[in-house]
Amino acid sequence: MKCPFCGFSENKVIDSRHSEEGNSIRRRRECLACQKRFTTYETIETIPVFVVKRDGNRQAFDRNKVLNGMLRACEKRPVAMADLEKAADEITQTVQSALDHEVSTEQVGELVMEKLKDLDQVAYVRFASVYRQFKDIETFMKELNKILGEK
Repeated sequence: MKCPFCGFSENKVIDSRHSEEGNSIRRRRECLACQKRFTTYETIETIPVFVVKRDGNRQAFDRNKVLNGMLRACEKRPVAMADLEKAADEITQTVQSALDHEVSTEQVGELVMEKLKDLDQVAYVRFASVYRQFKDIETFMKELNKILGEK
């Protein structure tokens, strides 16, 4: 590990702590040459998971895309950012812990809708309307009736 200030390759670890989520370790280091301190994070290396799009293209799974989709659905809704972050983390964990190295956009979309249904039903309907590409008001009403029937 090179010092980001002077480039010297030797340093000592001053402090180590687990992150709140428990999936990384934060290390506070001090350069032995210039005595400046810096922070590093140690995480588990994961095998990349690819999302298979509807047109057959493959893209690396991106937690930020999942989070951004949920943010758009929850716009102007009383949903805490911490809850959305937690849901995105849970979706990411589910996708990465699957034995397959590929997941379809349908599977990811269903996971997102499952989380949004618990967080905010309006956000759920917003996301579902875009994700399921409702063609008319009838299919939209079927989805609403499904929600109402579960209560």
